Amino acid sequence: MLINLIGKNALVGGSSRGIGLGIAKQLAQSGASVTLMARREEQLREIVASLETSSPEQNHQYLVVDFNDYKKYKAILKGYFAANTVDILINNTQGPKAGTPLEMEVEDYQQAFDTMFKTVAFTTQLAVEQMKARKWGRIINVTSVSVKEPLSYLVLSNTIRAAVVAWAKSLATEVGSYQITANNILTGYFDTERLKELNQKKAEQHQIETSEVRDNMIDNVPLKRLGKPEEYGYLVAFLASEQAAYINGANIPIDGGLLKSL
Repeated sequence: MLINLIGKNALVGGSSRGIGLGIAKQLAQSGASVTLMARREEQLREIVASLETSSPEQNHQYLVVDFNDYKKYKAILKGYFAANTVDILINNTQGPKAGTPLEMEVEDYQQAFDTMFKTVAFTTQLAVEQMKARKWGRIINVTSVSVKEPLSYLVLSNTIRAAVVAWAKSLATEVGSYQITANNILTGYFDTERLKELNQKKAEQHQIETSEVRDNMIDNVPLKRLGKPEEYGYLVAFLASEQAAYINGANIPIDGGLLKSL
């Protein structure tokens, strides 16, 4: 099966590293023009220069955004959509800080909501208007397996990502008649900088080595390894393609079998 995204424009959040970068690379390899979004401009510039450009139609670019600054984020995205079209939207925000329910204040939930939900809903609204006019579009939300099996030390992520999943299911019903699909990917353990940061915090809390946290994590995965960002990119490229046109409103785990629930 050949995934051909030539002529499609993709907007990819959190794409300067980790899963977002893996997605951006695979979409570019499949022929799409990719716009990266993240905070670190130097990294973004280097990544854009390295992305696949085998198709003459490809034109990669980047936006410097901070998902934590919702007001500024809105202004930047409005300007972008006024001059660009998006066929494939990858909603991938930076994750919130780790912590348990008793460690969090109400303000922490509000900040997480602004960062991980409001930015997603706002960007999607802008993209959907364009997609409806062309009667084609792909909305793919990077969420977590924790929406099905919550992790106590990631209560902010559990809460807000669950809201994104429920919202996207409702969205899928509304936009389906325009040949727009909206799907959620439930992310397991991937070998990324973000995971290393979370493991470091967990190791400090339990006064153990980071390597022990990592080993325990791998032991819980039936495949006995962490996922690779490029493997995530393969799934996203498929969901963005014509071959996935009948997949809509789905929650798709990519976790090596980690989830125990159906």
